[in-house]
Amino acid sequence: MKVKVSALALVIAFSAVADANAPGHSYSSGFSIAMKIGQGLFEALPSKFGDQITADPVTLQAQDIPIITPAMTSDDNKSVRLVAISAGFLDFINHVSHAKAIDRIQPGFFDSYVQNLGRMNSDQYVAEAPEIIDPRFWTDDVLNDQISYFSQMVSMLMAINLSHHYLGHYSKYADRMIGPDNKPVPINQLLSQAEWEVSVKAGACNSMDCALATEGLKALFDAIDKMPRRPPRTAYIVPQNADLKKLNKQLDRYEYDFFHGKLRN
Repeated sequence: MKVKVSALALVIAFSAVADANAPGHSYSSGFSIAMKIGQGLFEALPSKFGDQITADPVTLQAQDIPIITPAMTSDDNKSVRLVAISAGFLDFINHVSHAKAIDRIQPGFFDSYVQNLGRMNSDQYVAEAPEIIDPRFWTDDVLNDQISYFSQMVSMLMAINLSHHYLGHYSKYADRMIGPDNKPVPINQLLSQAEWEVSVKAGACNSMDCALATEGLKALFDAIDKMPRRPPRTAYIVPQNADLKKLNKQLDRYEYDFFHGKLRN
C-alpha cells in the first residue's frame, strides 16, 4: 500500500479528539502522542531493523475508517517505509480506551460498550460509549487510565505494523494490499499464521522496550473477542480468524519472558 505524505498531515496535532456525547470534553491522546510513540519505537529497534524504516515512522490519513497499516511513500526520490494510521483509528482507540477505563469505576460498562460495537452496521466505524456525559467518567483518574490504555494499544499495534517492514511481510504482500476500487486490503488478511505470530512477538518486544506493556492491547483483543460478530474493519487490527483468548495468553507469556530477560528482538 502506497500513501502520499503531505506536510500538513505530519503537522496536524490530533491531540484533542472531541467526544460528541460530552460537550466541553476532549481526549488529550491523539496523533501528536502517536508520533512520539512511533519515534520511540524506531529508536528502540536494533540498527539492523531501524535502517529499513524512517525515524518518524507514522503518518496520518484523514479517513473515518479505523485503519492502521504498513505503508511506503517517496521522499526526495527515496522510498520511505512507515505506518499509516487514520483519524478514525485514533477515534476508535480513544473510545475503547475510555470504555475500559470507565469499567474500573462502573463494572460492566466495557462489556456494554463492546456489545454496542458488535451490533453496528458494516458502514459504521465508531460507537459512542453510553452515558459519556456523566462527570464521573471524565475525572483525572479515569482519563489517566484512558491515556495509559491508549498509549499501550497504539504502541503495540504500531510496533506490529512496523515489524511487517523489517520482517519482509510488506514487501511480500504490498502488491495485493490494494483491492477493487482502490480500497485498502488489510495485510492481516494476507499473512500466514506464522507470519502474524512472529510479528506479534517482534511488536511486543519493541513496545516493551519503550516501557509500554501489553495490558492495553489485551483489552482491545478482549473487546473484539466479545463482539457478537467480528466486524470486517477489525481485520486492520487482528486477522479475522485469530484465536484472541490464546493470543492474550501468549502476550502474557511474552511480557513475563521480557521482564525476566528471556525475550529480545
